[in-house]
Amino acid sequence: MAISFLFLILTVLLTLLALGVPIAYSIGIAALAAILPTMPLDVCVVTAAQRTFVGMSSFSLTAIPFFILAGNLMNQGGIAKRLVDFVMALLGRLPGAMLVTNAGANALFGAISGSASAAAAAVGSMVRQGEEEQGYDPALCAATNGASAPSGLLVPPSNALITYSLASGGTSVAALFLGGYVPGLLWALCCIMVGVILSVRKGYKGVPGRYNWKNLGAATLRALPALSLIVVVIGGIVGGIFTATEGSAIAVVYALVLGIFYRNISLTSFWSTVLDSAKMSGMVVFLIGVSNILGWVMSFLQIPQAVSAALLGLTNNPVIILFIMNVILLISGTFMDVTPAILIFTPLFLPVVKTFGMHPVHFGLILVYNLCIGNITPPVGNTLFVAIKVGRTALAKTIPYMLWYYAAILVGLMLVTYVPFFSLGLPAMAGLV
Repeated sequence: MAISFLFLILTVLLTLLALGVPIAYSIGIAALAAILPTMPLDVCVVTAAQRTFVGMSSFSLTAIPFFILAGNLMNQGGIAKRLVDFVMALLGRLPGAMLVTNAGANALFGAISGSASAAAAAVGSMVRQGEEEQGYDPALCAATNGASAPSGLLVPPSNALITYSLASGGTSVAALFLGGYVPGLLWALCCIMVGVILSVRKGYKGVPGRYNWKNLGAATLRALPALSLIVVVIGGIVGGIFTATEGSAIAVVYALVLGIFYRNISLTSFWSTVLDSAKMSGMVVFLIGVSNILGWVMSFLQIPQAVSAALLGLTNNPVIILFIMNVILLISGTFMDVTPAILIFTPLFLPVVKTFGMHPVHFGLILVYNLCIGNITPPVGNTLFVAIKVGRTALAKTIPYMLWYYAAILVGLMLVTYVPFFSLGLPAMAGLV
């Protein structure tokens, strides 16, 4: 019976999404459609309203608007150019220096800005002129830019990991943040390796001349204030100096001071950034609140238990179960954004993996890594389309190169899935798991 309710939820949800109904409304309506046969309409509506407000009332949720504002302030603060110069000075000797620089800078800027699309737009624009001057294939550049941009979403501070913490019932944000470094770095390294391989095949060289420690030192000093944001915020959270919410407020103050120091933020641009951040935060927080209805409906109808029983009925082999989950998540990520997908699939799959002893931090990083791939896969793939637009090329020309990147990123996904050390190594060393 519970499985039939799950199919009803998915059918209504997918139908509404296909009709263009906003995701938050689609989730709420789908949840109500499933619960209506079991209780009166007035009770459903009142309970749904209560669950929405409960979902939006978590103190930890305050961190998301602050991190969104901090990221947008960083976008305005002229950070991308400094990060590009730093990565070029560090990795510029490798074949395909511009591609390598693009991938490395995307990981850093995506972590700071909290947006894969913003990283693809900002960093892609910065490196495009150098790529054009050195005769790089625009389609390859767009593929490298798009494929590497989501890596920053795994590197803290990460709104996706905060959302998972809430959806999973309070998994430690500090442990998730610390655990996100290795998977994020692994994604970026996969992209760098593909970029180097394709550059060797095409004959793209590194930066001419000897490695210059002076240039590296100067570039590091210029990028250090921006990079210090990650160190200050994450160090404070992991060290227990302040909570994730307090760290998000510190990130806003730090980003604002940095933008003023660089003279890239005026009173007008600051007000515009605050308004944009408020709109984005409102959408995310409302989505989390509405998704709390879905979580309650699933719990009331015992859907997670039914899904767990169904998967364990197919096989009790954790390797196969995780593979099935990955396939479902990869398919879902092609048409669903990261945040709603986390809110939908966490209550479904987390009870299953707990049955064979997987740590919630490990599963959270598998989930976020997997769903971030949806940022670069059609038909949604917003980050991929931003990269194509910035690179002034076409999807048909870019996809053949993307296949290389998809293969490498999926290898990274398998490592994160089946080798717990990649997710739990750093949190374990810090005594957080």
